[in-house]
Amino acid sequence: MVGSIDTLHRSLNSNGSFYNFNGLEEKLDELRHLLCKSDGDPLRIVSVGAGAWGSVFAALLQDSYGQFRDKVQIRIWRRPARAVDRATAEHLFEVINSREDVLRRLIRRCAYLKYVEARLGDRTLFADEILKDGFCLNMIDTPLCPLKVVTNLQEAVWDADIVVNGLPSTETRDVFQEISNYWKERITVPIIISLSKGIEAALQPLPHIITPTQMINRATGVPIENILYLGGPNIASEIYNKEYANARICGAEQWRKPLAKFLRQPHFIVWDNSDLVTHEVMGGLKNVYAIGAGMVAALTKESATSKSVYFAHCTSEMIFITHLLAEEPEKLAGPLLADTYVTLLKGRNAWYGQMLAKGELSRDMGDSISGKGMIQGVSAVGAFYELLSQSSLSVLHPDGNKPVAPVELCPLLKTLYKILITSDMVMYEE
Repeated sequence: MVGSIDTLHRSLNSNGSFYNFNGLEEKLDELRHLLCKSDGDPLRIVSVGAGAWGSVFAALLQDSYGQFRDKVQIRIWRRPARAVDRATAEHLFEVINSREDVLRRLIRRCAYLKYVEARLGDRTLFADEILKDGFCLNMIDTPLCPLKVVTNLQEAVWDADIVVNGLPSTETRDVFQEISNYWKERITVPIIISLSKGIEAALQPLPHIITPTQMINRATGVPIENILYLGGPNIASEIYNKEYANARICGAEQWRKPLAKFLRQPHFIVWDNSDLVTHEVMGGLKNVYAIGAGMVAALTKESATSKSVYFAHCTSEMIFITHLLAEEPEKLAGPLLADTYVTLLKGRNAWYGQMLAKGELSRDMGDSISGKGMIQGVSAVGAFYELLSQSSLSVLHPDGNKPVAPVELCPLLKTLYKILITSDMVMYEE
């Protein structure tokens, strides 16, 4: 009986979840074999960027596979020296003391005292420091497992087999341009899984979008076949709290199918899909319209009718835009619209729209909000508006049968642009 209890304890990860060790090890061995990893050479996985989703993704992998230390190494990179402000340190202390498991873990690691000192204002904590203890600055209320944190980008990525892009799309190009300098002497080509949502607009030689996977491809020269996108109808904190969720990994069949199997967990079901561009376009659009959803919710005092009307109009615009920009628009039903739905319900962009409408935030505060991170939908509004304003993409207006720029058929996008980019409109609450 004692042996059974010991086995049970060994099968529990730091978040209290039970896993079949043999099944996990088999999946890890399969992926190692595909990547031609020899015995004694661990599979090196690094998450670049430590926002909410990037941190949760790394923590999920650590919880599942971190026990196999001779076979896999999981690390996360974030920039050093980001100080945790006093208010956040006080809230973090409250979270720690509300969770007995977290409190005991910190005491065992002799790390609790520094949080006491930070609460008293006698010490400044840093984001990379608390991440090592399992706290993401953008998601304080959801403690993670302790993570191996690297603050030197070259050290983090130079020999990585799998790189997870957890950066905002606005930072993806620059960081991967730097990474490319460290990969000049590489013999093997890494696999890159992008979690980033957002686009850039390019107007030459013809107007087109540039998605995060394309940014990475252009910055590093890594073949697009080795770059995948993962997204789905989920919220990062809820995934880590073991609420049932789905996701899709999109890209070339060679890697998406084995990676879907590797990432799949009982509560986190990962499917695969070939349509990379459509999923990235919709991933960018959902954040755009989530800001508007938050505004509607706040200004109508959570009216179900108003929110449903908004959902109908915003999904119509999203489908119209995706038909215009993606290759296979007939695949827009199901998970893609579900991803939009959950983001409108409970995403940081929807929260941002609510705070703007209530007057608790203002646009001059910028797009990076303490405790939330980058509000990606703002830059996406600008990018989609700029692209869809190009006359060379003109479509026939259904009423006048005259050619117009596509943005003229997107009244919600136009309104969001006026509010968020040009500040031509002022919201108010009755």
